Amino acid sequence: QMSGIGRQMPYTMIAFSIGALSIIGLPPAAGFISKWYMVLGAANSTNQWVLLIYLCSTLLNAAYFLPIIYKAFFSSNTNNEFNAGIKEAPLFCLMPLIITALLTLALFVYPQPFFDLSAQFVETLVSSNP
Repeated sequence: QMSGIGRQMPYTMIAFSIGALSIIGLPPAAGFISKWYMVLGAANSTNQWVLLIYLCSTLLNAAYFLPIIYKAFFSSNTNNEFNAGIKEAPLFCLMPLIITALLTLALFVYPQPFFDLSAQFVETLVSSNP
């Protein structure tokens, strides 16, 4: 039923696609950076089975989200009665989606502020622990 909805709701589906890429852990979304560091930490630990969990999680997320994105943008509008009244959401509904998607892309390009914040947090935890 979502075939072609990316043409009727482009901003919503582009924001959804960026979020889906982030959950899967693919660039250019910030989720790639967090997944990369989790995989590096798991690779450096003695629990190698955690890598298998990350791999399974990534594959399941890709198997779930990528067909939705494909159908939304690359599939034809076959069910016209379902898609007839669908249009883009109002601006006040779109703004949070667009801002969040843009922040996800920006954090992929420039993640340093969050690295600094997490370093301060860890330093505070270490210094307060006797």
